[in-house]
Amino acid sequence: MKYLDYYQILGVSRDADKSDIKKAYRKLARKYHPDVNQAANAEEKFKEVNEAYEVLKDADKRQAYDRFGADWKHGQQFDDAGFGGGFQGGNYHGGGFSGGDFSDFFESIFGGAQQQQRAGGSPFHQGRQQSPRGADLQLKLDISLEEAFNGGSKTIQFAKSPDSSEMKKLKISIPKGVSSGQKIRLAKQGQASPYGGEAGDLYLEMNILPHRLFRLEGRDVILRLPLTPWEAAEGANLKVPTLSGSVELKIRPGMQSGQKMRLKGKGMPGPEAGDQFVEIMIQTPPADNKKAKQFYQDMKAQFDFNPRPF
Repeated sequence: MKYLDYYQILGVSRDADKSDIKKAYRKLARKYHPDVNQAANAEEKFKEVNEAYEVLKDADKRQAYDRFGADWKHGQQFDDAGFGGGFQGGNYHGGGFSGGDFSDFFESIFGGAQQQQRAGGSPFHQGRQQSPRGADLQLKLDISLEEAFNGGSKTIQFAKSPDSSEMKKLKISIPKGVSSGQKIRLAKQGQASPYGGEAGDLYLEMNILPHRLFRLEGRDVILRLPLTPWEAAEGANLKVPTLSGSVELKIRPGMQSGQKMRLKGKGMPGPEAGDQFVEIMIQTPPADNKKAKQFYQDMKAQFDFNPRPF
């Protein structure tokens, strides 16, 4: 029966760590992938490289391989719990194996059923027609409220894969009026395929950061506008900020704290643009000297006013 030295196939030492094994695997997978290598033995080499990586990347499988290795025949009667099958009458009975794609060593120790990988099965079975694509990446992107309102381009930087320190720069376009939680799909900007297939996609989840003046409620923008007592009592014409620039706002006489004024269409843009609401907040000057205190005493005497009807 055929035995493969997985360390020799990948060209790594027996004490190689995960990153060394992964690096060696990616290099060889690209070299021997049948889509790029037309040599007669390329497909067989590709299968061996994948089989070696399948075992050495997994701590449990690697431990079992290191334990039995070339002496695997002597370990055929070991307790097979966790390996998908066992030996009965000299024959291996695994869970759903398809023969011929793996070495006899792999079949006997691990079982071919474990090669039915997520999202499309084993690369050995895919052949030239369906090379597995790379994994999708999910990232959260912090943007300012102004960036969400105006849209535009932005350069981002991110790790090429979750377990990689290698960074990738990408110029992206932020749609005008994007909202928090909205996802943008960037095709083929995700993780590269180790088998030579298409790269995965990159999904950017928008996260609008808090603003010093405005807060969002759906597509509406809220601005809290401080007023003096005399502005609220007598009315005033004031310039107030919006995300598209300052506008003139007429304050009606007798405004009270908590009342809101609506600026139609000044919220977040979109098929149905939001509004901006200006919330009145009356602020009272402090009575921190004798003159100010006397002013409030005179005011108290002047007005017969109780704001608490209860």
